[in-house]
This record gives sequence, structure tokens and C-alpha cells, in this order.
Amino acid sequence: MAKDMRTYMEQLQRAGELTHVSGEVSVEVDIGRRLFESKDKALLFENVKGFPGWKVLGQAPANMRHIGLAFDTAPNNVVKEFARRVDQGLVKCKMVETGPVKQKILTGRDARVLDIPAHVIGELDPGRYIAGGLCIVRDPDTGLRNVSFHRLQLREDGKLGIFMVEGRHTWHIYRKYEAQNKPMPMAVVIGHHPMYYFAAAYTGPLGLDELEVAGALLGEPVELTKCETIDLEAPAHAEIVLECEVEPNLREPEGPFSEFSGYYGGRAERAVLSVKGITTRKDAIYKAVQSAALTESIFYNALPMAVAIFRDLRNVAGYVDLKDVSCSWGSTFNVVVQMTPRFYGEARQVLLAAGSSLYSHQKIAVAVDEDIDIYDPQDVAWAIATRVNPEKDVTIIPSVRGHILDNSLPWVERPGLTTPHRLGSRMLIDATKPPTSDPEARKPFERVRPPQPK
Repeated sequence: MAKDMRTYMEQLQRAGELTHVSGEVSVEVDIGRRLFESKDKALLFENVKGFPGWKVLGQAPANMRHIGLAFDTAPNNVVKEFARRVDQGLVKCKMVETGPVKQKILTGRDARVLDIPAHVIGELDPGRYIAGGLCIVRDPDTGLRNVSFHRLQLREDGKLGIFMVEGRHTWHIYRKYEAQNKPMPMAVVIGHHPMYYFAAAYTGPLGLDELEVAGALLGEPVELTKCETIDLEAPAHAEIVLECEVEPNLREPEGPFSEFSGYYGGRAERAVLSVKGITTRKDAIYKAVQSAALTESIFYNALPMAVAIFRDLRNVAGYVDLKDVSCSWGSTFNVVVQMTPRFYGEARQVLLAAGSSLYSHQKIAVAVDEDIDIYDPQDVAWAIATRVNPEKDVTIIPSVRGHILDNSLPWVERPGLTTPHRLGSRMLIDATKPPTSDPEARKPFERVRPPQPK
């Protein structure tokens, strides 16, 4: 049986990690509030006001424990297991005639996206948003597929506003369609196994097929079926697929939106999607993603980012005694590297690489030893407090391109600049003990442990 959202829900249920909410909830307030508060359990809302027959799943995964279930491994082994599966090679997709997502087919006026129980995510959002839509497009020149997250604002006219970050893959592809004055077909997948979400957020070279990454993570080919109204394929075992076109050379107001950074992404003139068709399972479950700091969305960004950095750091200076990487310490603007330094300066060398990967998020990079739990913010803070001499262990690197949603960094904007961007600095914090090559200097940093039975 193909791995999908329902097989994952069964795993959560068996592990006691899924809470069923039977009381009536609203999409305007209740779902967003409950998901924002639930860091420990996944929630399945079974009675959504105004949306009879619908169920809504959220905070699945809500923590590293839930992610470990998806990978069938311990939470502190997830990054290495993710990297191992990608290292084994991508898995080609498989075309099938049909699948569960084709049990209901709606086209034309019947394809009403407003009938889907997308919820209001943040207090200042202008309305309901789809934050967990995986957007599939195809490059018109190369035929290569791209899958990525994009926030989608539901509008009263049944259309969707979309935010595509300038310079990223979907934006590059969209610009090619615009140059031809043609709409860009886009299939929006809502509800599937977590591996699809991790794959979509995994950054690689332009042309990387994220569905083949999903296949590698799942250990089985992704089954695809042709869309009904657009020239694309979509996963056959999804809960919902919106078949859309992104209008060329059309911009309308979109935003603000509750972003993963924990702040609101601004309002601006942005591209617009027209919905041509909707296919679903007969009893489709809507996958809600609460996009805000320290909720489900941070893991979709943080885990693939940690894996990409982990794969890079293994080769620093030929070999590093690398243990793990986390990008979920407070925000994906931080990265924590767990390693055993062998030489003086090795941790700083690793931190330089950690701050300059495929991603532009990581503003603060911290290195700690193997005795620090990088998934425990208090433990990381303790290492910084007790193992850092600021004048020698903290390095500031100025004038580095920053993430577009990092409000702490200034914009670079001036006449003639084709793409506005943010410019800031990187901070490297070496919170490791002295290296293993200097055992006497390392010895005073042996941490206190409780007595152990003999």
C-alpha cells in the first residue's frame, strides 16, 4: 500500500500522538488558535462549522518525535537517516491511470475553492489561507518539474493570491511563461505523507525533481496521475489537488500573512491563480498547516535545511567528526551543529561552511559538542553561557545577503536595482570545548552527571 497522509495518521494514532477534537470549531478562529497552542499532539478536527463532512488535520508533525515516526527512527537520528536516503539516490516517479485523489472530480463552476475548510492562520491575516499547498509546475523550456511551498490567499472571487519569492525556482519558471504571455499551469497538492512536504522544502540545483526526492524518502516511487484540466501530473494518493493557472502579467494585492519567522509577511501586488478544477478523495481530509514560529511549518523548512547543511559539512577539510545539525532552535535563521572538534579552529571552519550553504536563512550558526542536546534550547543556551569567551569565540561576518523575510535586516533598494534584497551579517558562535587533541584543556569542561549504578 502506498504511503500517504492516512498511513501516517495511523502511525500517530498507534503511538498515542493524535488527538481527536469532536467539538465544533470555526475556520475563522478556533482551528488556528488550537493549532498554535498544540506543540505536543497532532489534532484532527472532526466537526468544522459551515463545512459538513470535512475533517481537518494539523500539527502533524508537531515535533521531532512525530518526525521520527515518519522516518521510523529515533528523533535524534532523523537528519542522518534523511541524508542516507538521499545519498542512496533519487527514485523516479511512476505514472498510473488513476488513484484515490480522483474519486471526486469538480470542474468549471463546481470547482469552488471557497468550499474547502482552509483556516485563518494569524490575527492580522486578511482572510483564510492555504499554507500547506505543494505547488507543482513544469519549466516550459526544459520540461523539468519543480515542487515547492507557496502561501495561497483565498479570495471572495474564488481565485487565489500567491507569493513567489523573487529569484527562487517557481518564480524563474513563471517569468518564462510571462515572457510568452501564457498562463503557467500549477497543481496544488493538499494533504499527503510528510515526506512530500520535506522533499518540497529540500533545496537543490535548479532542475531537481522534488517528487523524486520524495520517492527516495518514502522508499517507493511516487505514483502520479494526469490532471483533468491542465497539462500536469499530480500524486495519485493525495487528499486534494487544485488544478490552477497562474495568470501572466497580472498582479493584485496579497497579504499580510503569518510567516514562519513569527512575523507578518507584507502586503504587495502579487500574482493570481485561477482554479480550473479540483479533484479529491470521496471523504477528503484537509491538511492545515499553521504557519508561524515554533509550529508545524518550521519543521518543513528546518529539517530539509539541516539535511542539506549536514551533507555539506561532512566534507569540510576532508572529514569532520560531525554528529548532527538542527535548524529549529528558535527559528530557521539559526543553525546548531553538533560535532567533536579535533583541532583548534576546526569548529570555526565548520561554522563558516554552515553559514554559507544553498540556503539564505542561517544568520546565526552555533557549534556544540556531542554532550549537548541540540533539540533542547536550554542545553544549547547552557553551552553558549559556559563554553563561550565572546572576544575569541564569536565571529561576525558583515555584508552577507539575508533572507527576504528576516525583518531585522535592512533592504537594499535603489534606482536601477533589478531585484530588491536584504543585506546583513552572520554570527558564528563556537560553543565547543577545547579539541580532543588537547585533552588537558578539554578535561575541565566535563559536565556534571548524576551518580550511576555500578
